Amino acid sequence: MPNPTTPGVSIEELPKLPNSIALVETAVPVFIGYTERKPSEDNDTSASDYKPSKISSLLDFEKKFGSAKMESITLKDTDAGITILDPKAKFLMYYSLQMYFANGGGACYIVSVEDYNAAQVEKSLLESGLNLINNIKEPLLLIFPDAVSLTASDFHALYNTAITKAESAGESKNMFALLDTYYGNSTTKIGNLTAVESFRNTVNSSSYAAAYFPHLKTVLNYHFDEKITPVSHLDTQNQPVGIANGVTLESLKIANSSLYNQIKELLKSLKVVLPPSSAIAGVYGRIDNTKGVWKAPANVSLNYVTAPTEKISDEEQSGLNIDDEGKSINAIRSFTGKGTLVWGARTLDGKDKKEDEKDNEWKYIHVRRYYNMLKQSISIALNEKFINQPHVIHTWLRAKAMIENFLNQQWIDGALAGNSPKEAYKVEVKSGGTNIMDVKIEVALVRPAEFIVLNFSHKL
Repeated sequence: MPNPTTPGVSIEELPKLPNSIALVETAVPVFIGYTERKPSEDNDTSASDYKPSKISSLLDFEKKFGSAKMESITLKDTDAGITILDPKAKFLMYYSLQMYFANGGGACYIVSVEDYNAAQVEKSLLESGLNLINNIKEPLLLIFPDAVSLTASDFHALYNTAITKAESAGESKNMFALLDTYYGNSTTKIGNLTAVESFRNTVNSSSYAAAYFPHLKTVLNYHFDEKITPVSHLDTQNQPVGIANGVTLESLKIANSSLYNQIKELLKSLKVVLPPSSAIAGVYGRIDNTKGVWKAPANVSLNYVTAPTEKISDEEQSGLNIDDEGKSINAIRSFTGKGTLVWGARTLDGKDKKEDEKDNEWKYIHVRRYYNMLKQSISIALNEKFINQPHVIHTWLRAKAMIENFLNQQWIDGALAGNSPKEAYKVEVKSGGTNIMDVKIEVALVRPAEFIVLNFSHKL
C-alpha cells in the first residue's frame, strides 16, 4: 500500500494478467474394490471407514491399505512332472495398482469396500463404492479390479451401473468407465457365448465408457508367505498325495529340501494374469501428461506385460472394432519388435448412427474426454471470473477474449483441427435475456487416422 506524506490522492498501479482458463485434471482414476485392511484415521482402528482415499504411489497404498492377499499353493502331478496350479486370486487391487503405476499412472483414489476376510466379491459392495465418490471434484476414471471375481451376470450388471453413473454425471463431473471382458480369451464360454459376445449382449452402449480385450500376461508374481502359506499336492486324479494339506513352505524346507527348491522355481514361473483396465488407466495418464488428452490413447506399448492372453489377427480385430450396435471393443495386440500395444481407441458408442452425417463424433475415446475437459475448464473459469459481473457488452467481450485465447493455444498445440483459428473454433458471447450471458462455442476436434490407405500404381 502507498504511504502518502501529504494530503491528496495516492495512486498505486497493480499489475494484473488477463483472465485465463486453466485445464482441469483429466485422468484421475478411482479404484473400487477389496484391500488387505481398511484405512483408519488417527491410528484408531475403530475409526475405519470406506471413504475415498487419495494416494500418489504404490508405497502410499501399502501404508494405508496393505499388500496383496497371500495365496495358497496347490501342486499337481502331470505326465511331464509336478506343476503348480494357478491360485485364481479373487482380490486383484494390489496387482492392478502395480500395473497402473508401471504404465504411467499418477495420483488416484482408492475406495476399499471390504478386506480379504470376505468370503467372496459382492456386487452390492462394489456398487456401494460408487456412491462414495460423489464428493470428489476431479474428473474420474471408474475401475473395478475385482469385478472378474463376480459371476458373469453380476459382472455385466455392475458395468451397467457404472455406465449409468458416468452418464448421469455428465460433462460437469466428467466420469469415464474403463471396462474389461469377463474372460480374457475367445475359447472360454459364458453359456454358449464368447466373453465378447456376452459383453455386447448385456452391457449398454455409451460414449462414457471403453472396453478392452483380451487380458494380459504380466511379469508380476503372486504373493506367498513361506511361514503361513499352506501347500497341498494332488495326483492326476485330483486326489491328495505326497504331502498333507496345511504344510507350509517353511516346514517343507526341512522335511524335503528338494521338493522345496522345486516349488520355489515353479513359483517364479507362475505369473499374474490381469484384466487390462488398470494398465489402460496408466496409459491414459501417460498420454494426457506427455501428449495431451486430445491424443488417442492407442499405438502405445504396455509395461510389465509379456503378452496378451490371446493373439488377435487383423480379421478378428475388425470384428472387435466395428460392431452393428456400436459396442466397439479395443484390441490389445502383440507385434514383433514392438511388444504389446493398445491397438484401438473407440468408446462403446462406436457406431456411425446418424444417417445425415458421415461420422459419429463420440465414437472416439479422446474426443469424448477432451470435449468434457474443454467444457469443464471453460465453465469453471466463467463461473470464477464472471459470475455477478456487470451484464454489459464489456463483460461479454472480456469473456469472449478469454475463451478465444484459450482455444487458440489449444489449436497451436495441435488439439483442434483446421488450417487456421477460424476453422478450428468460433466463440459468440451475448445477452441471453435478463441477467443471462449466453456463450456459444464451436470447436473442430481432432480425430485419429485410424485407417491409412496406400494407393500404388505402376507408371508405364
